[in-house]
Parts: sequence; structure tokens; C-alpha cells
Amino acid sequence: MNELTIRLLATAQAAPVLRHAVREHLGPASGDAELCVTELLANVVRHLGEGTPVTLRISGRATRTRVELTDPDPRAWPVRREAAGSEESGRGLALVDALAARWGVTRGARTKTVWCELDPGHSRHRRVAVITDG
Repeated sequence: MNELTIRLLATAQAAPVLRHAVREHLGPASGDAELCVTELLANVVRHLGEGTPVTLRISGRATRTRVELTDPDPRAWPVRREAAGSEESGRGLALVDALAARWGVTRGARTKTVWCELDPGHSRHRRVAVITDG
């Protein structure tokens, strides 16, 4: 399994760097994975603050691509919500849910990992959210 791991500080300026790394790793069909990474990073910046250390992991390719973003706060739990048409934010996890075959959160003792899995060609079929304590 070919894996990409990047450790960095969560900032708005890190988003294009991560998108480029995902594109280089996955190739031209990486658009959905790039969007998921951007949304997960934006959630960390918004809810935990600029400069929060995170680790991005991308694994798999042939059968399913898994995107994981780990941060140091197991208490700040992501919640999917429906944003009103006039709201400028609040759609991140809804986008991840729309793109991913499934997504979820794994809580560790001192971390949490929000992850999603994208099928080859990133087909959009029934999605399942999975929440686990690790």
C-alpha cells in the first residue's frame, strides 16, 4: 500500500500545499480527495485554531482511497450539519459526506482522526458515517 504522510500546522495557507501533495500522490483523478482534505483542514483551523499540529495520511489507491486528518484534541468532535442557504460556512462535513463512500471519526487518548474513504473514480453511492472510540 502506497501511503502519503504529512505533518504540518493547520493554517489557511497550508490548504494549497496539501492539495498539491494529494494531486502529486494520487494523480489527475484526485479532485474529490483534494476537496475532502481542504474541508477537514478548514474544520481544524475553525474549531481548534490556526497553528494546530495535524497529520494528513492518504493511503490506498486501487480499491479505495482513505484520507485521514489527525489533530490533538479528542474532545472537539466534528458534527455534520445543514447550513442555511445564506450561511457562508457549515458545509464542510456535508461535502465530505456527499463525496465519500463512508467517513467517520476515531478518537484516541490524546488525538482524534477524521477520515473518509473514496471509491475508485470516487463513485457516489450510499454513504455511512462511522464513529468509534479508539
